[in-house]
Amino acid sequence: MAIALPQSLKKPDRELKETELTPYEIVAELDKFIIGQKDAKRAVAIALRNRYRRRKLPPQLADEIAPKNILMIGPTGIGKTEISRRLAKLTSSPFLKIEASKFTEVGYVGRDVESMIRDLVRISVDMVKSEKIEDIREKANNNAEEKILDLLLPPLKRKTEPDGQDEHLKFQETREKFRKQLRAGLLDERMIEIEIKEKMASPLEIFSDSGMEEIGIHIQEIIPGFMGGKPKRRKVKIKEAQEYLLEDEQKRLIDMDQVASLAVEKVEHSGIIFLDEVDKIAGRETGRGPEVSREGVQRDLLPIIEGTTVNTRFGLVKTDHILFIGAGAFHVSKPADLIPELQGRFPIRVELTSLYKKDFIRILTEPENALIKQYEALMETEGIEVKYTEDAVDEIAGIAEQVNGDAENIGARRLHTVMEKVMEEISFKAPNIKKKKILIDRKYVQDQLKNIIEDQDLSRFIL
Repeated sequence: MAIALPQSLKKPDRELKETELTPYEIVAELDKFIIGQKDAKRAVAIALRNRYRRRKLPPQLADEIAPKNILMIGPTGIGKTEISRRLAKLTSSPFLKIEASKFTEVGYVGRDVESMIRDLVRISVDMVKSEKIEDIREKANNNAEEKILDLLLPPLKRKTEPDGQDEHLKFQETREKFRKQLRAGLLDERMIEIEIKEKMASPLEIFSDSGMEEIGIHIQEIIPGFMGGKPKRRKVKIKEAQEYLLEDEQKRLIDMDQVASLAVEKVEHSGIIFLDEVDKIAGRETGRGPEVSREGVQRDLLPIIEGTTVNTRFGLVKTDHILFIGAGAFHVSKPADLIPELQGRFPIRVELTSLYKKDFIRILTEPENALIKQYEALMETEGIEVKYTEDAVDEIAGIAEQVNGDAENIGARRLHTVMEKVMEEISFKAPNIKKKKILIDRKYVQDQLKNIIEDQDLSRFIL
Protein backbone atom coordinates (compact mmCIF):
# COMPACT_ATOMS: atom_id res chain seq x y z
CA MET A 1 0.00 0.00 0.00
CA ALA A 2 2.35 2.69 -1.23
CA ILE A 3 1.64 6.30 -0.45
CA ALA A 4 1.53 8.71 -3.37
CA LEU A 5 3.15 11.94 -2.31
CA PRO A 6 1.07 15.05 -3.03
CA GLN A 7 2.09 17.67 -5.56
CA SER A 8 0.75 20.49 -3.44
CA LEU A 9 1.12 21.11 0.26
CA LYS A 10 -2.08 23.15 0.63
CA LYS A 11 -4.51 20.30 1.31
CA PRO A 12 -2.45 17.29 2.41
CA ASP A 13 -5.39 15.33 3.85
CA ARG A 14 -7.27 15.15 0.57
CA GLU A 15 -4.30 14.63 -1.71
CA LEU A 16 -2.56 11.83 0.22
CA LYS A 17 -3.66 8.54 -1.32
CA GLU A 18 -3.06 4.86 -0.64
CA THR A 19 -3.65 1.92 -2.94
CA GLU A 20 -6.68 -0.10 -1.98
CA LEU A 21 -5.15 -3.23 -0.44
CA THR A 22 -7.89 -5.26 1.20
CA PRO A 23 -7.36 -6.90 4.61
CA TYR A 24 -7.16 -10.28 2.81
CA GLU A 25 -4.37 -8.98 0.58
CA ILE A 26 -2.49 -7.49 3.53
CA VAL A 27 -2.63 -10.81 5.41
CA ALA A 28 -1.53 -12.65 2.24
CA GLU A 29 1.53 -10.39 1.96
CA LEU A 30 2.40 -10.93 5.63
CA ASP A 31 2.00 -14.70 5.16
CA LYS A 32 4.94 -14.62 2.74
CA PHE A 33 7.28 -13.76 5.60
CA ILE A 34 5.58 -14.75 8.86
CA ILE A 35 4.17 -18.15 9.76
CA GLY A 36 0.97 -18.40 11.79
CA GLN A 37 -0.31 -15.67 14.15
CA LYS A 38 -3.53 -15.17 12.16
CA ASP A 39 -5.22 -13.09 14.87
CA ALA A 40 -2.36 -10.57 14.98
CA LYS A 41 -2.23 -10.33 11.19
CA ARG A 42 -5.98 -9.75 11.00
CA ALA A 43 -5.77 -7.02 13.65
CA VAL A 44 -3.02 -5.06 11.87
CA ALA A 45 -4.74 -5.56 8.48
CA ILE A 46 -7.97 -4.06 9.84
CA ALA A 47 -6.06 -1.17 11.44
CA LEU A 48 -4.37 -0.45 8.13
CA ARG A 49 -7.59 -0.65 6.14
CA ASN A 50 -9.24 1.74 8.62
CA ARG A 51 -6.60 4.33 7.73
CA TYR A 52 -7.63 4.09 4.11
CA ARG A 53 -11.32 4.31 5.08
CA ARG A 54 -10.68 7.37 7.24
CA ARG A 55 -9.09 9.20 4.32
CA LYS A 56 -12.27 8.80 2.28
CA LEU A 57 -14.41 10.53 4.92
CA PRO A 58 -15.13 14.27 5.12
CA PRO A 59 -12.26 16.09 6.90
CA GLN A 60 -14.40 17.06 9.90
CA LEU A 61 -15.37 13.43 10.60
CA ALA A 62 -11.95 12.03 9.68
CA ASP A 63 -10.26 14.16 12.34
CA GLU A 64 -12.50 12.61 14.99
CA ILE A 65 -11.63 9.02 14.14
CA ALA A 66 -8.58 7.95 16.13
CA PRO A 67 -6.49 4.89 15.18
CA LYS A 68 -7.29 1.71 17.10
CA ASN A 69 -3.93 0.96 18.69
CA ILE A 70 -2.98 -2.69 19.16
CA LEU A 71 -1.44 -4.53 22.12
CA MET A 72 0.30 -7.78 21.15
CA ILE A 73 0.72 -10.26 23.98
CA GLY A 74 3.08 -13.22 23.72
CA PRO A 75 6.60 -14.54 24.41
CA THR A 76 9.70 -13.41 22.55
CA GLY A 77 10.57 -14.71 19.10
CA ILE A 78 7.05 -15.40 17.82
CA GLY A 79 6.74 -12.57 15.29
CA LYS A 80 5.45 -9.46 17.09
CA THR A 81 8.18 -7.15 15.80
CA GLU A 82 8.35 -8.81 12.38
CA ILE A 83 4.62 -8.35 11.76
CA SER A 84 4.88 -4.63 12.52
CA ARG A 85 8.07 -4.16 10.52
CA ARG A 86 6.70 -5.95 7.46
CA LEU A 87 3.46 -4.00 7.72
CA ALA A 88 5.37 -0.71 7.62
CA LYS A 89 7.47 -1.90 4.67
CA LEU A 90 4.34 -3.02 2.82
CA THR A 91 2.81 0.45 3.18
CA SER A 92 6.02 2.50 2.83
CA SER A 93 5.23 3.99 6.23
CA PRO A 94 7.75 5.60 8.59
CA PHE A 95 8.42 2.93 11.23
CA LEU A 96 10.19 3.10 14.58
CA LYS A 97 10.80 0.27 17.05
CA ILE A 98 11.62 1.37 20.57
CA GLU A 99 11.67 -0.29 24.00
CA ALA A 100 9.30 1.28 26.51
CA SER A 101 11.69 0.36 29.33
CA LYS A 102 14.22 2.78 27.82
CA PHE A 103 12.22 5.69 29.17
CA THR A 104 12.57 4.53 32.77
CA GLU A 105 16.10 5.92 32.51
CA VAL A 106 14.99 9.39 31.44
CA GLY A 107 16.51 11.01 34.53
CA TYR A 108 19.90 9.61 33.67
CA VAL A 109 20.30 9.98 29.92
CA GLY A 110 18.28 13.12 29.30
CA ARG A 111 15.83 11.59 26.80
CA ASP A 112 12.06 11.83 27.12
CA VAL A 113 9.13 10.12 25.45
CA GLU A 114 8.81 12.85 22.81
CA SER A 115 12.21 11.80 21.42
CA MET A 116 10.57 8.83 19.68
CA ILE A 117 8.43 11.21 17.61
CA ARG A 118 11.55 13.17 16.64
CA ASP A 119 13.30 9.93 15.68
CA LEU A 120 10.28 8.91 13.58
CA VAL A 121 10.33 12.27 11.78
CA ARG A 122 14.03 11.85 10.96
CA ILE A 123 13.29 8.41 9.51
CA SER A 124 10.45 9.92 7.46
CA VAL A 125 12.70 12.73 6.18
CA ASP A 126 15.22 10.14 4.98
CA MET A 127 12.44 8.18 3.26
CA VAL A 128 11.00 11.21 1.45
CA LYS A 129 14.48 12.43 0.54
CA SER A 130 15.29 9.03 -1.00
CA GLU A 131 12.07 9.18 -3.02
CA LYS A 132 12.92 12.67 -4.25
CA ILE A 133 16.46 11.58 -5.16
CA GLU A 134 15.01 8.81 -7.31
CA ASP A 135 12.79 11.36 -9.07
CA ILE A 136 15.66 13.69 -9.95
CA ARG A 137 18.42 11.06 -10.30
CA GLU A 138 18.53 11.24 -14.10
CA LYS A 139 18.65 15.04 -14.15
CA ALA A 140 21.31 15.13 -11.41
CA ASN A 141 23.39 12.55 -13.31
CA ASN A 142 23.19 14.59 -16.50
CA ASN A 143 24.15 17.81 -14.71
CA ALA A 144 27.12 16.14 -13.00
CA GLU A 145 28.21 14.67 -16.33
CA GLU A 146 28.05 18.06 -18.03
CA LYS A 147 30.18 19.61 -15.27
CA ILE A 148 32.82 16.89 -15.70
CA LEU A 149 32.84 17.46 -19.46
CA ASP A 150 33.18 21.22 -18.93
CA LEU A 151 36.27 20.57 -16.80
CA LEU A 152 37.74 18.17 -19.35
CA LEU A 153 36.88 20.38 -22.31
CA PRO A 154 36.10 24.01 -21.42
CA PRO A 155 33.26 25.49 -23.53
CA LEU A 156 34.22 27.53 -26.62
CA LYS A 157 33.99 31.30 -26.57
CA ARG A 158 31.71 32.85 -29.19
CA LYS A 159 33.36 33.09 -32.57
CA THR A 160 32.61 35.67 -35.24
CA GLU A 161 35.12 34.31 -37.77
CA PRO A 162 33.79 32.42 -40.85
CA ASP A 163 35.39 29.17 -39.63
CA GLY A 164 33.70 29.48 -36.24
CA GLN A 165 30.91 27.07 -37.24
CA ASP A 166 33.36 24.34 -38.22
CA GLU A 167 35.26 24.77 -34.99
CA HIS A 168 32.02 24.46 -33.03
CA LEU A 169 31.15 21.19 -34.81
CA LYS A 170 34.62 19.77 -34.04
CA PHE A 171 34.18 20.82 -30.42
CA GLN A 172 30.85 19.02 -30.20
CA GLU A 173 32.31 15.85 -31.77
CA THR A 174 35.19 15.88 -29.29
CA ARG A 175 32.80 16.46 -26.40
CA GLU A 176 30.65 13.48 -27.46
CA LYS A 177 33.77 11.28 -27.64
CA PHE A 178 34.64 12.30 -24.08
CA ARG A 179 31.04 11.61 -23.04
CA LYS A 180 31.19 8.05 -24.40
CA GLN A 181 34.54 7.42 -22.69
CA LEU A 182 33.19 8.85 -19.44
CA ARG A 183 30.11 6.61 -19.49
CA ALA A 184 32.25 3.59 -20.35
CA GLY A 185 34.44 4.25 -17.32
CA LEU A 186 37.58 4.78 -19.41
CA LEU A 187 38.31 8.11 -17.70
CA ASP A 188 37.74 7.00 -14.08
CA GLU A 189 41.41 7.19 -13.08
CA ARG A 190 42.12 10.53 -14.77
CA MET A 191 42.78 13.46 -12.40
CA ILE A 192 40.82 16.71 -12.55
CA GLU A 193 40.59 19.73 -10.27
CA ILE A 194 37.25 20.57 -8.65
CA GLU A 195 35.95 22.75 -5.83
CA ILE A 196 35.03 20.74 -2.74
CA LYS A 197 33.25 22.06 0.32
CA GLU A 198 34.35 20.36 3.49
CA LYS A 199 31.53 18.65 5.31
CA MET A 200 30.24 20.34 8.40
CA ALA A 201 30.35 18.62 11.74
CA SER A 202 27.18 16.92 12.96
CA PRO A 203 24.35 19.17 14.19
CA LEU A 204 24.63 20.54 17.69
CA GLU A 205 22.55 19.05 20.47
CA ILE A 206 21.20 20.95 23.43
CA PHE A 207 19.01 20.31 26.43
CA SER A 208 15.66 22.01 26.22
CA ASP A 209 12.32 21.79 28.00
CA SER A 210 11.41 18.97 25.65
CA GLY A 211 14.60 16.99 26.26
CA MET A 212 17.64 16.54 24.06
CA GLU A 213 17.06 18.18 20.69
CA GLU A 214 19.18 18.97 17.69
CA ILE A 215 19.74 22.45 16.30
CA GLY A 216 19.67 22.12 12.54
CA ILE A 217 21.55 25.31 11.86
CA HIS A 218 24.14 25.21 9.13
CA ILE A 219 26.66 27.60 10.57
CA GLN A 220 28.64 27.82 7.34
CA GLU A 221 25.56 29.34 5.67
CA ILE A 222 25.53 32.09 8.30
CA ILE A 223 29.28 32.68 8.45
CA PRO A 224 30.98 31.54 5.21
CA GLY A 225 34.30 29.89 5.85
CA PHE A 226 33.45 28.99 9.46
CA MET A 227 33.76 25.28 10.38
CA GLY A 228 35.01 24.32 6.93
CA GLY A 229 32.33 26.02 4.90
CA LYS A 230 34.74 27.66 2.42
CA PRO A 231 35.27 25.58 -0.76
CA LYS A 232 38.77 24.38 -1.60
CA ARG A 233 40.21 23.30 -4.94
CA ARG A 234 41.45 19.72 -4.96
CA LYS A 235 42.72 17.29 -7.55
CA VAL A 236 40.72 14.07 -7.50
CA LYS A 237 40.04 11.13 -9.80
CA ILE A 238 37.10 11.56 -12.16
CA LYS A 239 35.25 8.67 -10.53
CA GLU A 240 35.45 10.41 -7.14
CA ALA A 241 34.57 13.76 -8.71
CA GLN A 242 31.44 12.26 -10.29
CA GLU A 243 30.23 11.00 -6.91
CA TYR A 244 30.83 14.37 -5.24
CA LEU A 245 29.23 16.39 -8.06
CA LEU A 246 26.23 14.03 -8.19
CA GLU A 247 25.66 14.47 -4.45
CA ASP A 248 26.06 18.23 -4.83
CA GLU A 249 23.51 18.31 -7.68
CA GLN A 250 21.04 16.26 -5.66
CA LYS A 251 21.28 18.73 -2.78
CA ARG A 252 20.76 21.62 -5.18
CA LEU A 253 17.76 20.09 -6.94
CA ILE A 254 15.91 18.90 -3.82
CA ASP A 255 13.79 21.41 -1.93
CA MET A 256 14.45 20.45 1.70
CA ASP A 257 11.58 22.62 2.95
CA GLN A 258 9.19 20.57 0.84
CA VAL A 259 10.84 17.34 1.96
CA ALA A 260 10.38 18.35 5.62
CA SER A 261 6.71 19.23 5.05
CA LEU A 262 6.01 15.96 3.27
CA ALA A 263 7.91 14.00 5.92
CA VAL A 264 5.90 15.54 8.76
CA GLU A 265 2.69 14.88 6.84
CA LYS A 266 3.71 11.26 6.27
CA VAL A 267 4.41 10.76 9.97
CA GLU A 268 1.10 12.29 11.00
CA HIS A 269 -0.99 10.14 8.64
CA SER A 270 1.05 6.96 8.14
CA GLY A 271 3.55 6.71 11.01
CA ILE A 272 3.83 3.44 12.95
CA ILE A 273 5.57 3.16 16.32
CA PHE A 274 6.26 -0.31 17.71
CA LEU A 275 6.48 0.05 21.49
CA ASP A 276 8.21 -3.08 22.76
CA GLU A 277 8.53 -4.33 26.35
CA VAL A 278 5.33 -2.63 27.47
CA ASP A 279 5.08 -5.27 30.19
CA LYS A 280 8.30 -3.91 31.72
CA ILE A 281 6.59 -0.61 32.56
CA ALA A 282 3.37 -2.25 33.81
CA GLY A 283 2.96 -1.78 37.55
CA ARG A 284 1.33 0.57 40.00
CA GLU A 285 3.01 3.06 42.24
CA THR A 286 3.72 1.63 45.70
CA GLY A 287 5.91 4.40 47.05
CA ARG A 288 9.13 2.47 46.77
CA GLY A 289 11.14 0.53 44.23
CA PRO A 290 11.16 0.84 40.42
CA GLU A 291 7.34 0.94 40.17
CA VAL A 292 7.42 4.69 40.67
CA SER A 293 9.35 5.27 37.44
CA ARG A 294 7.24 2.66 35.65
CA GLU A 295 3.98 4.46 36.32
CA GLY A 296 5.72 7.75 35.55
CA VAL A 297 6.69 6.44 32.12
CA GLN A 298 3.11 5.29 31.50
CA ARG A 299 1.80 8.77 32.33
CA ASP A 300 4.44 10.35 30.08
CA LEU A 301 3.48 8.04 27.21
CA LEU A 302 -0.23 8.73 27.63
CA PRO A 303 -0.43 12.19 25.98
CA ILE A 304 1.74 11.04 23.05
CA ILE A 305 -0.53 8.06 22.39
CA GLU A 306 -3.74 10.00 23.05
CA GLY A 307 -2.68 12.74 20.68
CA THR A 308 -0.57 15.81 21.23
CA THR A 309 1.72 18.15 19.29
CA VAL A 310 5.48 17.61 19.46
CA ASN A 311 8.01 20.24 18.46
CA THR A 312 10.74 18.87 16.17
CA ARG A 313 13.47 20.51 14.11
CA PHE A 314 11.32 19.89 11.01
CA GLY A 315 8.18 21.49 12.43
CA LEU A 316 5.26 20.69 14.71
CA VAL A 317 4.01 17.11 14.53
CA LYS A 318 0.54 15.95 15.63
CA THR A 319 0.49 12.41 17.02
CA ASP A 320 -3.32 11.97 16.87
CA HIS A 321 -3.26 9.53 13.94
CA ILE A 322 0.04 7.71 14.44
CA LEU A 323 -0.57 3.98 14.90
CA PHE A 324 0.96 2.60 18.11
CA ILE A 325 1.54 -1.14 18.39
CA GLY A 326 2.46 -2.20 21.91
CA ALA A 327 4.02 -5.58 22.66
CA GLY A 328 5.14 -7.56 25.64
CA ALA A 329 5.44 -11.07 27.03
CA PHE A 330 3.40 -10.23 30.17
CA HIS A 331 4.79 -13.22 32.06
CA VAL A 332 5.04 -11.46 35.42
CA SER A 333 2.63 -8.57 34.90
CA LYS A 334 -0.59 -8.47 32.89
CA PRO A 335 -2.25 -5.80 30.72
CA ALA A 336 -4.59 -4.96 33.62
CA ASP A 337 -1.54 -3.74 35.56
CA LEU A 338 -1.21 -0.79 33.18
CA ILE A 339 -2.88 2.42 34.32
CA PRO A 340 -6.53 2.52 33.14
CA GLU A 341 -5.96 5.52 30.87
CA LEU A 342 -3.19 3.70 28.97
CA GLN A 343 -5.23 0.50 28.77
CA GLY A 344 -7.96 2.51 27.07
CA ARG A 345 -5.55 3.69 24.39
CA PHE A 346 -4.85 0.08 23.31
CA PRO A 347 -8.41 -1.14 22.63
CA ILE A 348 -7.35 -4.07 20.43
CA ARG A 349 -5.68 -6.96 22.27
CA VAL A 350 -4.28 -9.96 20.42
CA GLU A 351 -2.56 -12.92 22.01
CA LEU A 352 0.14 -14.50 19.89
CA THR A 353 0.61 -18.24 20.27
CA SER A 354 3.85 -20.02 21.11
CA LEU A 355 5.63 -21.83 18.28
CA TYR A 356 6.00 -25.59 18.11
CA LYS A 357 7.70 -28.16 15.89
CA LYS A 358 5.18 -27.94 13.04
CA ASP A 359 5.57 -24.14 13.03
CA PHE A 360 9.37 -24.41 12.99
CA ILE A 361 9.22 -26.73 9.98
CA ARG A 362 7.14 -24.17 8.10
CA ILE A 363 9.42 -21.29 9.20
CA LEU A 364 12.46 -23.19 7.91
CA THR A 365 11.00 -23.83 4.47
CA GLU A 366 7.97 -21.72 3.48
CA PRO A 367 8.69 -17.94 3.79
CA GLU A 368 10.42 -16.09 0.95
CA ASN A 369 13.36 -15.45 3.27
CA ALA A 370 13.29 -18.92 4.92
CA LEU A 371 16.38 -19.83 6.93
CA ILE A 372 17.24 -22.86 4.82
CA LYS A 373 17.03 -20.75 1.64
CA GLN A 374 19.39 -18.23 3.24
CA TYR A 375 22.03 -20.85 4.09
CA GLU A 376 21.75 -22.47 0.67
CA ALA A 377 22.29 -19.07 -0.97
CA LEU A 378 25.28 -18.31 1.28
CA MET A 379 26.98 -21.58 0.33
CA GLU A 380 26.29 -21.02 -3.36
CA THR A 381 28.66 -18.04 -3.18
CA GLU A 382 31.41 -20.58 -2.43
CA GLY A 383 30.31 -22.79 -5.32
CA ILE A 384 28.79 -25.38 -2.98
CA GLU A 385 25.28 -26.77 -3.48
CA VAL A 386 23.73 -27.61 -0.10
CA LYS A 387 20.43 -29.51 0.09
CA TYR A 388 18.40 -30.41 3.17
CA THR A 389 16.31 -33.56 3.31
CA GLU A 390 12.85 -33.53 4.87
CA ASP A 391 14.04 -35.59 7.82
CA ALA A 392 16.87 -33.09 8.43
CA VAL A 393 14.36 -30.24 8.59
CA ASP A 394 12.19 -32.33 10.91
CA GLU A 395 15.17 -33.02 13.20
CA ILE A 396 16.24 -29.35 13.34
CA ALA A 397 12.68 -28.27 14.19
CA GLY A 398 12.40 -31.00 16.83
CA ILE A 399 15.66 -29.99 18.50
CA ALA A 400 14.64 -26.31 18.52
CA GLU A 401 11.34 -27.23 20.20
CA GLN A 402 13.12 -29.46 22.74
CA VAL A 403 15.67 -26.82 23.72
CA ASN A 404 12.96 -24.15 23.99
CA GLY A 405 11.14 -26.47 26.39
CA ASP A 406 14.20 -27.29 28.50
CA ALA A 407 15.70 -23.78 28.59
CA GLU A 408 14.21 -20.34 27.96
CA ASN A 409 11.56 -20.23 25.25
CA ILE A 410 12.92 -17.76 22.71
CA GLY A 411 10.64 -18.84 19.89
CA ALA A 412 11.87 -18.87 16.31
CA ARG A 413 15.15 -17.26 17.31
CA ARG A 414 16.21 -20.69 18.56
CA LEU A 415 16.28 -21.86 14.96
CA HIS A 416 19.11 -19.43 14.19
CA THR A 417 21.24 -20.95 16.95
CA VAL A 418 20.53 -24.55 15.96
CA MET A 419 21.07 -23.88 12.24
CA GLU A 420 24.35 -22.12 12.90
CA LYS A 421 25.66 -25.12 14.87
CA VAL A 422 24.51 -27.52 12.12
CA MET A 423 26.25 -25.46 9.42
CA GLU A 424 29.33 -24.53 11.45
CA GLU A 425 31.64 -27.21 9.99
CA ILE A 426 30.61 -26.60 6.39
CA SER A 427 30.76 -22.79 6.76
CA PHE A 428 34.28 -22.96 8.19
CA LYS A 429 35.68 -25.34 5.58
CA ALA A 430 33.64 -24.06 2.61
CA PRO A 431 36.50 -22.35 0.70
CA ASN A 432 38.56 -25.59 0.78
CA ILE A 433 35.80 -28.18 0.28
CA LYS A 434 36.31 -30.09 -2.97
CA LYS A 435 32.93 -31.81 -2.82
CA LYS A 436 30.58 -29.27 -4.38
CA LYS A 437 27.31 -31.06 -3.55
CA ILE A 438 26.46 -31.68 0.11
CA LEU A 439 23.32 -33.42 1.35
CA ILE A 440 22.29 -32.70 4.93
CA ASP A 441 20.09 -35.43 6.42
CA ARG A 442 18.85 -36.37 9.89
CA LYS A 443 22.05 -38.29 10.72
CA TYR A 444 24.24 -35.31 9.82
CA VAL A 445 22.17 -33.00 12.07
CA GLN A 446 22.33 -35.51 14.93
CA ASP A 447 26.10 -35.91 14.53
CA GLN A 448 26.65 -32.15 14.68
CA LEU A 449 24.46 -31.65 17.75
CA LYS A 450 24.78 -35.01 19.52
CA ASN A 451 27.23 -33.97 22.25
CA ILE A 452 25.43 -30.69 22.94
CA ILE A 453 21.97 -32.29 23.18
CA GLU A 454 23.16 -35.12 25.47
CA ASP A 455 24.84 -32.71 27.90
CA GLN A 456 22.02 -30.63 29.42
CA ASP A 457 24.37 -28.06 30.93
CA LEU A 458 26.20 -27.65 27.62
CA SER A 459 22.89 -27.43 25.79
CA ARG A 460 21.71 -24.58 27.99
CA PHE A 461 25.02 -22.81 27.53
CA ILE A 462 25.40 -23.17 23.76
CA LEU A 463 21.89 -23.55 22.38
